[in-house]
Amino acid sequence: MGQGQKLERMIPRDIVVRCTTFLSATLLVTTLVAMLVMIPVPRASAQAVSLQEQLVAQYKVVKMGSDTSGYSVVEPGTLLAVQKGGLLGVPYSDKSPLTNKYEGGTVHPPSSLAVSGRKALLGHFSSTQSQGQTTKLFAKGDKVYATKIEVNLDKDTVTLGIVACDTCNKTDPPTYNKTNVVFEFPKGSLGKTSAGDVEDTIGQLLSVSDDSQQGQGQPAGQDQPAAQGDQQAAQQPAQQPADQPAAEPQTIEKGQTTDQVQGSLGKPDKIVNLGTKQIWVYKDLKVTFLNGKVSDVQ
Repeated sequence: MGQGQKLERMIPRDIVVRCTTFLSATLLVTTLVAMLVMIPVPRASAQAVSLQEQLVAQYKVVKMGSDTSGYSVVEPGTLLAVQKGGLLGVPYSDKSPLTNKYEGGTVHPPSSLAVSGRKALLGHFSSTQSQGQTTKLFAKGDKVYATKIEVNLDKDTVTLGIVACDTCNKTDPPTYNKTNVVFEFPKGSLGKTSAGDVEDTIGQLLSVSDDSQQGQGQPAGQDQPAAQGDQQAAQQPAQQPADQPAAEPQTIEKGQTTDQVQGSLGKPDKIVNLGTKQIWVYKDLKVTFLNGKVSDVQ
């Protein structure tokens, strides 16, 4: 009697069939798991969306419109203050905005060769030569709005389009000069950089302004009476009793709850809700909460 016939008599056929089926199923599952592990996960894309959403929440973009009188602000966005001069822009009516770069704390405007070529091209196709040659440098302290925010993880760049707030800057006649700013980060670093660190880099050049002007979308001059009244009120010395002690400075400490911060500073001007992370924006500071407790103050 052969060895195979002995094993067949010792082990029933149905058990052999079941064992064979189990081994086949196990091999199939193992193969599928290995294939799934080998499939690349689009992690960079998910991170780009997350960073994009957080920056859009921090920087509200302006809405522009136009009528027979020209361009104007329809709905103001987050007002930003230029911290370093050197950004080169063009009027809002220009269809081809210039691109400036910001890297390592330095502004890099477009090269003179690129600007000269652009002037020659636009001057050739414009109805007047001056239409193709109008450029303007943004100065430190100029107020601007964001017009777009674009995150590119593959190139490690964040691009902000900006347009001047002519009412804030008292520009008359208004031109609403615009430009693009590309913030360049070290290669391969942007996907690992938090939104807060990206905002800090942007803030080196374009910080959130403390200016709380209203009616910034009105034509220049319409909001001057109100502004003059506010200025006169600000110039009037505050009358306080001579014996009134000076108020103690408010203290914010790491680990405090949202109730404790609100009890010290009052309600914030704006709240950016990012799930477990919240950013409370006050006039002169920004408080970051993580799981309901203070994690950072700027």
